[in-house]
Amino acid sequence: MTLSTIIPLAYLVSAVLFILGIKRLGHPETAAGGNRLAGLGMLLAIIGTLLDQQILEFTWIIAGLAAGGLIGLVMAKTVKMTAMPEMVAIFNGFGGAASGMVAVGEYLRIIGTSGAPSVDSGVSIMVGTLIGSVTLSGSFIAYGKLKGIISGNAISNPIVRLLAILMALITVGAAVYLIGFETSLPIFWGLIAASLILGVLVVIPIGGADMPVVVALLNSYSGLAAAAAGFVLGNNALIISGALVGASGLILTSIMCRAMNRSLSNVLFSAFGSTAASGGGRGADGDKVAAEIGAEDSAMVLGYASQVVFVPGYGLAVAQAQHKIRELADMLTARGVNVRYCVHPVAGRMPGHMNVLLAEANVPYEQLCEPEDVNPDMENIDVAVVVGANDVVNPLARDDASSPIAGMPIIETDRAKICIVIKRSLSVGYAGIDNPLFYMPNNRMFFGDAADALAQIAEEVKQL
Repeated sequence: MTLSTIIPLAYLVSAVLFILGIKRLGHPETAAGGNRLAGLGMLLAIIGTLLDQQILEFTWIIAGLAAGGLIGLVMAKTVKMTAMPEMVAIFNGFGGAASGMVAVGEYLRIIGTSGAPSVDSGVSIMVGTLIGSVTLSGSFIAYGKLKGIISGNAISNPIVRLLAILMALITVGAAVYLIGFETSLPIFWGLIAASLILGVLVVIPIGGADMPVVVALLNSYSGLAAAAAGFVLGNNALIISGALVGASGLILTSIMCRAMNRSLSNVLFSAFGSTAASGGGRGADGDKVAAEIGAEDSAMVLGYASQVVFVPGYGLAVAQAQHKIRELADMLTARGVNVRYCVHPVAGRMPGHMNVLLAEANVPYEQLCEPEDVNPDMENIDVAVVVGANDVVNPLARDDASSPIAGMPIIETDRAKICIVIKRSLSVGYAGIDNPLFYMPNNRMFFGDAADALAQIAEEVKQL
């Protein structure tokens, strides 16, 4: 077999492995195998690329592979679960940067040899440069919001919107000029600068509550940038893998939007969460009183229940309490209690955040369920335990048409016989609004760190 046959075959096999890997990511029991299949597919794609006769020098390629592989290994081994959304955002940015640099390098190569790219090459180069630059800067803004370096509130005003429109017009105009008229390095660098600014202006107006959608959308952008880089280089593996990432990211973005009962345009342009209400302190808020509960009473209620539903939120990740919640659930299961975990699609700071946490604690997949599986039977649930969640259990989404979260599907823990909310305080969530659940007669507040609270309750359950 010749190289001209081996290389396309390697790309074809790698594409099949990518598809099979993504398919197996749909279930926790097969997800690890799916990752390995996708990794094997990427290895084949890399080997196929290295066999390409256009490669003249391997020194820097090998150095890049070694350095990148080492950095990726260290980051994967050392990242905390609470920082997983930030790492995903950074990886999206790096993906966009890599694709954009490929487009920039190809543009510089072409104008240095033949003088001007063809129309089809020019379109691919400009699309790759634009999307890659927007993804890079937008992802770093998302990282800053998730990390707390930048305010999680939506930063939006008429000036920001006007600047965003202006940058979009500049980037499109510059791209059209460079494709249809003449090459110009100053205009090309201006296109890159405007695209980077546009990425900042697109993400800045989006509040922290919408970060799961933003992360999914930026992931899609990084895939589209990779596909554009594939067209620039004429590389089938990049085109296929980029298209897969782009399509799956868009599908995930759509799922996240439906989970919040909002359109993508509303997420991107509504400045949701720009005005944060002041949160209540511990115990009471004005005339509203939140009843407290301790570890002993919580253990009594849970230990003698028939059905218990745990509802995890971002507080579970912050406290690294996934193992504690599993230990408590196992104790209750051993006592004959029917235990389930109800996971809201947008809980946490990235798509699937709570699923990843629970999988790390080896929570049985059969115990996981979605809101539509639990809500119809919520009145028969003896105890609903909300751990570090807020907006996804806020009854205002269901009962108040004027609420900022009106219409968002929630987990209706307020209809359970007893609800216990484990939370540090009565502070508001990312939506910036108070939660009436905290003051309902069937609700009890357990104030404190989630890991400590769950450990205290588990210790009391042992004594029953």
